[in-house]
Amino acid sequence: MQFIDTHSHLFLEEFQSDLPEVIARAKEAGVSHIFMPNIDSSTVEPLLKVCGDYAGFCYPMAGLHPTSVGEDWREQLQVVYQELHIGRPYVAIGEIGIDLYWDKTYVEEQKKVFSQQVEWALEMDLPIVIHCREGFSEIMEQLQPYQDTGLKGIFHCFSGDEAQAQQILSFPGMLIGVNGILTFKKSSLPAVLAGVPLERMVLETDSPYLAPVPYRGRRNESAYVKATLLKLAEVMSKSPEKVAEITSKNALKVFGMLK
Repeated sequence: MQFIDTHSHLFLEEFQSDLPEVIARAKEAGVSHIFMPNIDSSTVEPLLKVCGDYAGFCYPMAGLHPTSVGEDWREQLQVVYQELHIGRPYVAIGEIGIDLYWDKTYVEEQKKVFSQQVEWALEMDLPIVIHCREGFSEIMEQLQPYQDTGLKGIFHCFSGDEAQAQQILSFPGMLIGVNGILTFKKSSLPAVLAGVPLERMVLETDSPYLAPVPYRGRRNESAYVKATLLKLAEVMSKSPEKVAEITSKNALKVFGMLK
């Protein structure tokens, strides 16, 4: 049984001491692909190095994370533009979005940065990977003009309610990213996702964050996506093999690797 981690940050310093072992464990667990979103200009080099060292297994995205939007947002955004236009093998624009959890100082700038990167995604026919924390209504407001444009991508780390899930699904090309939150004891996601077609979901870890049960509290890694897969199979009343097959197909299709 093989499956895909659509969102992992294995290029961060948390993995500097044992990345080969982390990659080996992922492959042993059944992971066939790992997709890696960028954060800002400081992470481009380590991201590309990991994806180069593990070409054919790890795949990079280019994007400016909303928590990295500050006074220098124009310069940071220019780096993303340059990366997207110099022929590197980016498979998506991400992760992008709006995050109002830590700081609301640059909310207007976050909106501008998000919309600009959505425009580039449409111009380049690339999917987007959306980060949302305390900013769902703002993100939906920014996405509304693109309702009928063929926009595609993944709403990463979804933890919302049924109404929010349906808003995401109103965009035919958007998928819902499911990670370790699904396994948490007090999570409302099992009830919410039970009403979402499996054909609209992908698996992810968000490593090194949000490790699923039974690894909660530890550094997350791509191998642990299997725990989320098993929980999702239980929620959807399907076999783990079927969940692996369908979510993998969804992932490969959205990243342009399956027609």
